[in-house]
Amino acid sequence: MKSDQKRWDERFKKKEFALGKEPNPFLKKHTHLLPKGKALDMATGEGRNAVFLAQHGFEVDAVDISEKGLKKAQKLAKEKGAKINTFLIDLDQYQIQKERYDLIANFYFLRRRLIPRIKKGLKKGGTVIFETYLLEHRTLGTGGPKQAKYFLKPNELLRLFKNFRILFYREGIFKEGGKKKAVASLIAEKI
Repeated sequence: MKSDQKRWDERFKKKEFALGKEPNPFLKKHTHLLPKGKALDMATGEGRNAVFLAQHGFEVDAVDISEKGLKKAQKLAKEKGAKINTFLIDLDQYQIQKERYDLIANFYFLRRRLIPRIKKGLKKGGTVIFETYLLEHRTLGTGGPKQAKYFLKPNELLRLFKNFRILFYREGIFKEGGKKKAVASLIAEKI
């Protein structure tokens, strides 16, 4: 935990926001598909997605391993007139409370062992929104993780949520924010 925490604190220590203040484009475009209620933003970082959800009527729990990231998330929430609950948590150790959330958001944080916890943490009819890199992303040279274990294989995200109702899915190479990225994006409902 300590090395991950140190690495992310280092990334988030600057005054400017490392990932910007705007929410993930996939989240922004598909908010209308998400059920209102209690939301969990996993690996929230500096809170851009959590704050966006709070601005759109969600009661948001934002969890991350970086104290510096969470402080910036609270600052952003205040700046945007939103309220989020932040929790300093190592997601590898985090046990999501059973059937607690209407929505769980996971952007660019891939730990396959957390998938059963995400499923358990959603209420029946609850939704997961998930986006992360595909293995092909490594060939684009546009950033992202270094280790192969943090990339999805083709159709893997679909398989991970095969017992959910798929509301939206895309997989491929897309240009967003001026950069190409190879991603899988999913919105799925617990049935």
